[in-house]
Amino acid sequence: MKEIVVVGSLNLDMVVHLARRPQSGETVAAQDFKMFLGGKGANQAAAAARLGASVKMLGRVGDDNFWIDVT
Repeated sequence: MKEIVVVGSLNLDMVVHLARRPQSGETVAAQDFKMFLGGKGANQAAAAARLGASVKMLGRVGDDNFWIDVT
């Protein structure tokens, strides 16, 4: 089987759910907060793997508090 190498973005998506959209300059408390792995490159690599391909991902993560080691 051939191996696919994806070079692209790796992101951590932070999603909040609000009761309503805030007005300009207004602060509204979130009702829910979730984090999801994402990024165009990571999404493509995951899709190829789900289709049965052997996939390697090459990307870069930051050194902030939100990096995740998925090796």
